[in-house]
Parts: sequence; structure tokens; C-alpha cells
Amino acid sequence: MKHLVSILDGNTFMLSDTRGDIDPSPDYPTGLFAWDTRFLSKWVLTIDGERLHALSTDDLQYFECRFFLVPGEPTHYVDAKTSVIRHRSLSGAFEEQLTVLNHRDEPVTLTLRMEIDCDFADIFDAREARPLSRRTAKFVTSGGLRLCHQRDKHVSETIVTSSEPAEIDAEGLTFRVELGPHGTWSTSIQALGTIRGAGGRDVRENLRGYRRDRPEKHRDLQEWLARTPKLTCDSDALKETYRRSLVDLAALQYTGLTSQGKLTSTGLPWYMTVFGRHSIVTGLQTLPFTPQIALSALRVLALLQGGRIDDLRDEEPGKILHELRYGEPGGFEDSAYTTYYGAADCTPLFVVLLDEYERWTGDVATVRMLEYEARSALAWIDTYGNLMDDGYVWYECRSPRGLVNQGWKDSPDAIMYSDGRLPGKPRATCELQGYAYDAKIRGARLARRFWNDPAYAERLEGEAADLRARFNRDFWIADRGYFALALDAEGGQVDALSSNIGHLLWSGIVEESRAEQVVEHLLSRPLFSGWGVRSLARHNPAFNPIGYHTGAIWPWDNSIIAWGLRRYGFTQQAARLAVTMIEASRYFGGRLPEAFAGYDRQLTKYPVQYPRACGPFSSSAGAPLMLLRTLLGLQPHEDHLTIDPAIPDRLGRIELIDIPGRWGKTDAFGRGRVRLEPE
Repeated sequence: MKHLVSILDGNTFMLSDTRGDIDPSPDYPTGLFAWDTRFLSKWVLTIDGERLHALSTDDLQYFECRFFLVPGEPTHYVDAKTSVIRHRSLSGAFEEQLTVLNHRDEPVTLTLRMEIDCDFADIFDAREARPLSRRTAKFVTSGGLRLCHQRDKHVSETIVTSSEPAEIDAEGLTFRVELGPHGTWSTSIQALGTIRGAGGRDVRENLRGYRRDRPEKHRDLQEWLARTPKLTCDSDALKETYRRSLVDLAALQYTGLTSQGKLTSTGLPWYMTVFGRHSIVTGLQTLPFTPQIALSALRVLALLQGGRIDDLRDEEPGKILHELRYGEPGGFEDSAYTTYYGAADCTPLFVVLLDEYERWTGDVATVRMLEYEARSALAWIDTYGNLMDDGYVWYECRSPRGLVNQGWKDSPDAIMYSDGRLPGKPRATCELQGYAYDAKIRGARLARRFWNDPAYAERLEGEAADLRARFNRDFWIADRGYFALALDAEGGQVDALSSNIGHLLWSGIVEESRAEQVVEHLLSRPLFSGWGVRSLARHNPAFNPIGYHTGAIWPWDNSIIAWGLRRYGFTQQAARLAVTMIEASRYFGGRLPEAFAGYDRQLTKYPVQYPRACGPFSSSAGAPLMLLRTLLGLQPHEDHLTIDPAIPDRLGRIELIDIPGRWGKTDAFGRGRVRLEPE
């Protein structure tokens, strides 16, 4: 995959090559995207008919960048007489400031050309480079170029204008530039994408903060960083990934289609929208740092909670949303993904987040406000989630366009036996049972303390205890010492060894007598690469180090596992996993990607990028924060924060100042006293 440059503003983003050009390619979907629609599919700059060559790229902020360019193809030495600076930014609209510099002692006349096109492709069509049948129209106006696509009363438009006069045709803008000796010329080109509905208005006009100028965005970022705890530490890698994570989380904030505050997009470029699972996980990861992410997730997911049976969208009463999409295909029901509910894990995790949020913040009002939604989620576990009427959470896709697998490993080949075969349907993966157990325990606490319903609390606790006992009986593979990945439709064990067993430690469903064996498997070479825990053990026939859910390493998965290790008292193992993740981040500029390849550390000596991984990715940005919580042993307890550091010697001293919570703000400090052997 070629190197690409991105800028983003909420769920609007641009991907270009290192010259700043957007050029149609089947290899990767460059373009200007907003609300799951591509508003520019071609944006190519030439001077006198020549493409430009990049000298360097300055990534100023997540919402702006600069390209320094010269005409012609690269050579070992370029004695350029002309250079170009492209300074682009996103703040509602896309704006590019073009500056041309003449380095001659004589005047020169140049022809600048910006080739422009738009296919208005849906993000999924763009990702798969599918041929498009939709028709587009182009209109040359006195003020600029208007590109348009209409389907019934749904109208998508891109309007391109320039601050300097241009010759405008249906294919782009041409500038005739006369420069004196060592002269400079510039223009600002703006592209504004709009989506108009039946009333003729841009459907996004009523979004608070939709269009903001650059000074506001600079101020917003600085205020965001100022509100988060201050980290001082001996590890440069930890400092770098901590700041990168906070900036990435700021970059992924956007104003949604509700009044429930800012939402967090999941990942650039494919998932610039709300995903229930990653909204919840990111909320959990960031509670000690910026609890507003959790609050927004709870409010929005409660608002969008399932209320009916809808097979197209795999919706059921009480079920929490899998993903929200804004594109044309969902609106016309060409796709199930407008509001899609095909995830069995989001519903119990919603209750887990609500309880954890209250433990940190003391926000009782929110717990009481969301009582109905939390009870509905708990009811879903025992009704629609209990497909086989055996007390376990199962899933089976009903939508003809939905997801076959509906846990966090949702690719079609993600759940398999140890010999690589795929089981039939429905399926009950192990981590779902852990989440359900945790949700019942936490739901009982909420019922007893805040909903004035001790009988309901007692019932939930009894159900949780029964689930724990049955789970440790039915999922445990005694002769191998680990839990099955899933149960199949006949109740047989789907016996692949996978990272899912680490989530069981986090949930607390594992009997203490079996925890050590689970930990040994997690840190054994079949699963542990030296950079992190793989999604699937390497001795499985289906293992692929660059398989999405069949061998790749997921940072958020590893952060959950580290938390689970710490919960069961395996502090050295938790420290080992945390430090390897932090060390891996150095090779990605501090930004942990969505996933990276599961090669052995001894083989590659550095972590290998997963093809087409998202970055930034919300729950990967949250992973270093959860690892910090794990290393410092941060746990809310009533109105104070308990701190129990277990920091590896390789990280040295860690100090986290102004941790927010129901106690106000407090500090945590620890020194590296846990000795680890080099990987």
C-alpha cells in the first residue's frame, strides 16, 4: 500500500498521496469523504501539464497539512526554478491555499491546472473499488464548478470555488499565472460538500459546531489536552504514545445527528461513524482521563437502542446498536447499515460501561436516567440473546446483508475449531458469556444502590452465579487447560485457542483455580508474539499473521487482556504485556493502529503494519490509556481512588497528575520495580 496523507475534522476526512493529489486508483480509495460519501474523487494539480514531485510533507495538525512540491519527476538532484506549497485544512469545508514561487531572475508565465471530479461513492463502494452505476452531473457557473448526484429527493453536491479568477470547465480549473522575478502568487480553492433532503436544505445545517474556523479548532485541541491528566515519565515511548492517543481521540470527535454532545468516530478511513462496541470500549479505556467520551457513548447508544424486531437490521428490543451509517445505500435500503444491530456483545457491555462510569464519576443522575435502557439491555440477554434457551448468549444473523459473526471478531472466518473448520449456527462465543456475567453483577449493584430494587438485584446475582458455574463446566477444555472459543449449535466445544480467553479474566467469570492455566496460554508462544497477544494461536491451520481476526494483534484487545491479568493478580504478566504494546507504538510514530501483524518478534524485530489498518482508531488510541491505568493499578473505590503500581523496570518512573473522578482530582505515582526479561 502506498503512503497516504490524511487530514480530518470529525467524520469528514481527506486521503491523498504525498503530492496532495487525489487520483482514482483501485489500490486505495483516496478522496474527500464526509458522512460516508466521497465528495471529491479527483483533485490533481499540474504546472504546464506536468505533475508535481513532493519534497516534504508537513503534518501540522490533524486538521491541516502542507505539501512542498516542485514540477517534474524526481531525480537525484532537482534544480527547480518553480516551487509550490499546498496548505490544506478541514473545518466544515475543505480549503487548499496554493502558493507558487518563481526562483528565477526573470519573469515567467505558468499554467496551473486543477483536475476535479466526483463520483459520490459510498464509503463501502470506494473501499472495494466497485464499479458505480450512479449518474453525476457537472455545471459550470460564474462562481465555480458544481458537481451533483441526485436520487429521488436525495441530492449530493460538491461546489468548488476559487479566490482568484480561473478558467472553469467541466473537468476543473485553469489559472494563467504571471510571476515577476522571484515573485509569488497564491489562491485559495474551496470545496464544499452538501447533502440535501426533501426540503432542499443541507441536512447538516442544524448541527452545532458543524462549521468552525481554524482558530477555534486550535483552541479546542489545546483545551482538550489541558483537561486531561498530565503525564511525566522516564519512557519516551510512553510519553509519545500518550500524547498521540489524546490528540487522536480529539481528532475523532464530531457533532452527530443528535443533541447528545460530541460523538467519537471509530477509525479513519472505514469507520468514521459510531460503532457501539468501540464507543463502549473507548469509553471504558478513557474514564480516568476524559469521562465525557463514556457519557456521550451512553447517551447516544441509549437513544438508538433497539425497540422492535427488524430482520433486515438484526434489530431486537433492548439490543444496542452495532453501527450507524449516513450514506445513500442505507437510506434507500440497498444496505442494512443505516442503523444496524448485528452485534451480541454491545448490549451487555452497555451495562458494564454504565456501572463503571458511575464508579468513576459519581454521576447518579445518568444512572437513574438510563435505568429503563439498562434494564432493557439486561432483559435482552435473557430473551433474544438466549436463543437456545440454555442461559447462554448466542447469535445468528437474520439479515441477508448482515454479519455472520456478531462478537468483536466479526469477520466470516473468525470463529473456528482447532483444525480450522468453521462451526454451524448459531454460535455462543466465550467472551459473550463473560460480558453477560459482568453485566448481571454490575446491574445488580445499580439496582440495589440506585434503582431501589433489591429483589431484582438478588435475582441478577443469582443468575450471574449460575452462569459462572455452568460456563466453567461447559466451556472448559480440561485436557488443554483453556476455555473453548465458543459452543456450536449442538453444544459442542469450538476448541480453537484465541485471545478471547483474555476477556474472560477481565469479566471475572473465570474460577480462580483455572486462571493460572489461562494466563500461561495467553503468554505462551502460540498466542504471544513478543509484541502482543495474537487474535488466534499460530498452531491453528487457519492462522495467518496478517489475518484480520485469525492472527493479527489488536491493541484494544491486548489492553483488555492486560486489565484482566491485573484483576486476577498476575501483575508481572500484565506489566509484560503493557510494556510490549508501548514499545510497539514507537514503530508507528506513537499511534497504535487498528491492528498489526502477528509475526514473532524474533523474526521481524519490529511490528509489521496490517494492510489497510485504520489509523487513528478510537479503541487503539484508548489502549495506552487503559495500559496506564493497569500499570498504576487505578481503581475507583467509593469517593477515593486506590493506587497500586506494578510498573516494569524498563519504563522507570511514571507520574500522572490531576486524574478526574468523583473525588475531584488526584495524582498517581509509581516506579519501575517489576523486573522483566528482554523479549
